[in-house]
Amino acid sequence: MVRPGRDWQATGGLFEWTLEYLIPRLDDRRTADRLRLVVAENLGSLWIPDLPDAGREQIYALLRSDLVAAARRELPEGPAKSDALTQLRELVALTWVEGPS
Repeated sequence: MVRPGRDWQATGGLFEWTLEYLIPRLDDRRTADRLRLVVAENLGSLWIPDLPDAGREQIYALLRSDLVAAARRELPEGPAKSDALTQLRELVALTWVEGPS
């Protein structure tokens, strides 16, 4: 869940890549540790609104700043890359939206 009532659906691989992108960039250690746990335990979901305020806001800022450009650089070329970039753009858009539609 990105915001209350706003979910992002992605493949397990893209979800994990997104968390791996965030983890080393987070200043809030509690938030980074929580994301590490989600990846390590292969939990497959994360409720960003439940994270500490500082971590949550930093996640939104990181997603907005360089996520899509990093994915363009780092994700392997292939037929699924375009769809992955589209999904990541959708994630970024959800960081700006408050409340259910």
